[in-house]
Amino acid sequence: MTSWRSRTAPLLFALAASLALGPVALADAPVGDPDPLVPGIVGAGPAEYPMDTPDQALPPLQPEGEVPVPEPEEEVDELVEYLPRSAVGAVGAACTAKASTYQRRVERLLGLRIDGKQSVADCRAIRAFQVKEKIKPAVGYAGPVTWARAELLAARKKLDPGGRCPVKKYAVACVDLDRQLMWVRKGNKVTYPVVNVRTGRPGYATRTGWHTVYWRHKDHWSSIYDTPMPYAQFFSGGQAFHAVYGQLATPGGSRGCVNLSHGDARKLWDVLRKGDRVYIWGKRPGH
Repeated sequence: MTSWRSRTAPLLFALAASLALGPVALADAPVGDPDPLVPGIVGAGPAEYPMDTPDQALPPLQPEGEVPVPEPEEEVDELVEYLPRSAVGAVGAACTAKASTYQRRVERLLGLRIDGKQSVADCRAIRAFQVKEKIKPAVGYAGPVTWARAELLAARKKLDPGGRCPVKKYAVACVDLDRQLMWVRKGNKVTYPVVNVRTGRPGYATRTGWHTVYWRHKDHWSSIYDTPMPYAQFFSGGQAFHAVYGQLATPGGSRGCVNLSHGDARKLWDVLRKGDRVYIWGKRPGH
């Protein structure tokens, strides 16, 4: 007999994709913010995955039976920037909009004058970067998607400038909360290349320090929301590496888990094993 979970899973995915400009996109805006960040293209760029689970303090419940989690119909490959709501659809307006909380970080990564203020020169440089990296709409606004992409490209050239990832004889999954990046290394060899991640939002911080992968469940479902957490690898209570659907670089964060794109989580599943160590440091921007 077909499980109700397997019947309703496609509906959950459709719901997540349909909320591009709904309440979820605004959920992490400051209370009373008159101009919250929303996807910059109407109808494109799903809002952040709305089903990330709050049950991160305790180990997950063991499932009674295996229920396969469906693969997504297609990977999210379009990068849609978040803009102030008032700027959506107004071509060029973002260049004169207030600077985002990511402005200084983007200025540093692009070699611009670091003052946290949006200038005409900043707008042109950021817009050129967005065009090159196919980030839409390319209006020069330094939002979370632009920042995440710039951090990833910089890390591919210089992975760990602060030397924070421990060099051990065994595999270590390193998670940099400051840059929202992760990779795996064993000795001096990187066995899993650096990728973007999304970690805990304020009030649901991803726990720092040393952890151990203690349970892996490829087709995991949240014990509270009956929500899919594909390729889940638990390392601290209910906190785990797992796949989400939609963009990672959103204004808000997870509820403690380390979120990866579906493709990256699938590859990480083949790299880590039960007993492997995890080291997390830093602080997610905005905390």
